[in-house]
Amino acid sequence: MVFMDFKEKQMWKKENGVTAERVPGAMAAYRESVDEFSKHAAEFLEHIPTLTKAREAYQRAIMVSTELRSILDTGDEALKSLMAQLEQAVGVQLAAPAPEKKRPEMAKVEPIKAPAEDTNMPRILP
Repeated sequence: MVFMDFKEKQMWKKENGVTAERVPGAMAAYRESVDEFSKHAAEFLEHIPTLTKAREAYQRAIMVSTELRSILDTGDEALKSLMAQLEQAVGVQLAAPAPEKKRPEMAKVEPIKAPAEDTNMPRILP
């Protein structure tokens, strides 16, 4: 510990701008600052439980969101798989050639020839 004599203290006060007149004003400013700090710190500490509750609610929301996202992703994968199966089934049906249907043959029409010798005889259709 360094001890200063009176002259050294006066010299130190002069060099560092500390004078007897400034000390009482500085002490008042210090007290005011300490009081203000204490007041605001106490107000802040009153809200710590609210901050803690907000953080817990945030963590729950993130947990539920993650779970919901997982459920939705699983559902999406199931839907995509089902859709792929449907598309494959439809593609197989569309790609298979349709069975050919036989068209009925057209009837052949032949002219009826009457016997040449008797032209007055009625004609009979077969």
